[in-house]
Amino acid sequence: MKIDGTPYRSIWVDDADRWSVRIIDQTKLPWAIEIPRLTTPEQIAHAISAMLVRGAPLIGATAAYGVALAMRADPSDEALETVVPMLAATRPTAINLRWALVRMQRALSAHPPAERADAAYAEAAAICDEDVATNRAIGEHGLGLIRARAQGRRRVNILTHCNAGWIATVDWGTALAPIYMAHDAGIDVHVLVDETRPRNQGFSLTAWELGKHGVPHTVIVDNAGGHFMQRGEVDMVIVGTDRVTRAGDVANKIGTYLKALAARDNGVPFYVALPSSTIDWTIADGLGSIPIEERAPAEVTTITGRALDGSMLTVRIVPKDSTAANPAFDVTPARLVSGLITERGICAANERALAAMFPDQALQTAA
Repeated sequence: MKIDGTPYRSIWVDDADRWSVRIIDQTKLPWAIEIPRLTTPEQIAHAISAMLVRGAPLIGATAAYGVALAMRADPSDEALETVVPMLAATRPTAINLRWALVRMQRALSAHPPAERADAAYAEAAAICDEDVATNRAIGEHGLGLIRARAQGRRRVNILTHCNAGWIATVDWGTALAPIYMAHDAGIDVHVLVDETRPRNQGFSLTAWELGKHGVPHTVIVDNAGGHFMQRGEVDMVIVGTDRVTRAGDVANKIGTYLKALAARDNGVPFYVALPSSTIDWTIADGLGSIPIEERAPAEVTTITGRALDGSMLTVRIVPKDSTAANPAFDVTPARLVSGLITERGICAANERALAAMFPDQALQTAA
């Protein structure tokens, strides 16, 4: 995608030295575009845990480059066995993190230490390139859903929660990829953007990137989604996900479950867009088996924004004696999901449909 006319991916190897890694610091958006240079796996780990990068596909890609940086410094077996669990501990819910690290470890284990640095950069680059192609395919399949809804309609209204756009992946995005393609195809599409408390990925990230692409959108508070559905002002919901079980249960940003309930009550289709790398074939029960990340209470008790004088300001928004709980994700049962938009097509959210769509992956896991 482009920022002010300049094409960007969300992560890349620095052109100057060909080994360090550049990212867009998403904690600074939408107020500033800062592009830190990461040179160690520890900096990569911090970027993931502190959410300078976020979004399941991008977390995986970033971790892959963390392994590459580690192999450049020390390509030994011991270093490989140390860096993988260190990076795996940064975010427990997103399955892409584990998927990318397992892929990197398997690929590098086949090489002698002298070859591992080059092999690691090549494998990380392949993960990134594949992510772009996968998300493009997700967009093309989702475009058909939007195009069908556009028949005889003046405008297609789509509600989304959190951020599943190009800055949550290497490029294109998952939930937003069909929206970008619909807009580029001339379809009159309008996005209702949930604010997505407490990290506010909706109004700080989704609204920012939709605006940069020229897609019409309106920011709404999290609890307004059901209201707009009741009024017939939502044609479909499309969200991303950090992990999907083989039975079709979906873990996504906290608040997604409530949107799915409201959608079901109002007859609004609820779709989840995901790459197959986000499917966890080892578990079926999302509510009982997906680990839910608990983040710092300060994300709930404080908020940061730009003051009217232009300065950045963090303020406390709850009483000083109040505590806060901060689960980062919830689980939407498969029964509430209208369909899963994947790189191979759209399927029902159940074990049989997923296995039919990805027989190679399902069989490999079973073996």
